[in-house]
Amino acid sequence: MTRKIIALVLAMVMCLGFAACGAAEENENVLRVAMECAYAPYNWSQADDSNGAVPIAGTNNYAYGYDVMMAKLIAESMGKELEIVKLDWEGLVPAVMSGDVDLVIAGQSITAERLEMVDFSEPYFYASIVTLTKADSAYANAASVADLAGATCTSQIGTIWYDICLPQIPDANILTAQETAPAMLVALDSGAVDLVVTDMPTAMAAVAVYDDMVLLDFTGTEGEFEVSEEEINLGISMQKGNSELLNAVNEVLAGLSVEDYEAMMQEAIAVQPLSE
Repeated sequence: MTRKIIALVLAMVMCLGFAACGAAEENENVLRVAMECAYAPYNWSQADDSNGAVPIAGTNNYAYGYDVMMAKLIAESMGKELEIVKLDWEGLVPAVMSGDVDLVIAGQSITAERLEMVDFSEPYFYASIVTLTKADSAYANAASVADLAGATCTSQIGTIWYDICLPQIPDANILTAQETAPAMLVALDSGAVDLVVTDMPTAMAAVAVYDDMVLLDFTGTEGEFEVSEEEINLGISMQKGNSELLNAVNEVLAGLSVEDYEAMMQEAIAVQPLSE
C-alpha cells in the first residue's frame, strides 16, 4: 500500500511539473504590456476591436491608441502574443519592477528618478509641454508662462506637468492633482480651473473633442516652461537588467523615424473615442 501511495504522489508531482513547464512556456510567448487605458491619444479603453484594438486582460473591453500601436509592433517583432494590462498611473512602475508585466508603454517621461527603479528604452516619442485653457478665459491670449500668473490650475497626478510645470506659474492657485488625463480635462471643461498643463499630443486630442478649448504653446520662446530633455522624452520601461528585452525594444524603435512617430500619433488622435 505504501509503495502505491508513493507512486501516486510521484505521478502527481510529475503531472504538476509538466503543467508548470507548459504554463512557463505559454507565459514566455506572451508580452504583457501595462498602461492606463485612459490617457488618449496615448491609450484608451473602447467597447470593441475596431481599428485594431487589443483586448484588455480580465475585462470585456479593448485598448487602443499610440501606445497600443507601439506595443503591437514590438510584440510582432518578438514573435509574441500581446496582452494589455490596465493599471492606475501610480501602479505602473511597481508592476514592472515586480515583474508582473514585461513593459510599461504609457507616455512616461524618462526621468532620473524613474531610472533608479526601472530601465528605459530610447525615446518612443518627444512631447513638448503646452497649456490648455478655455476660449473665453482671461488667459486665452497668454504668450508666456508669466502671462498665466494667478491662474487656478491643475494637471494629472505623478506627472512633470503637475510637479515641475505648474509651480513655475507666478502666484498660481494649484489645486489637487487629478487621477487621470480625462479627469484633468473635465476639470477645465467644467470651469473648476482656469487652465491645465499637459503635453502636445494630449492637448491636440483635447481640442479635437472640446471645441471651446485653446492650446497655448510657448515652446522655443523666452517664456516657455523650463523642462529638461529627460522630462519631455518619453520611453518604454522594463525591469532593470533585462538587456535582452531592452535590446529587442530598441531594435524596433531604431527602425522608426520621427515622421513615423508623428504619423502614428496623428492616426491615434483621429480615431480616439469622444467619450474619453
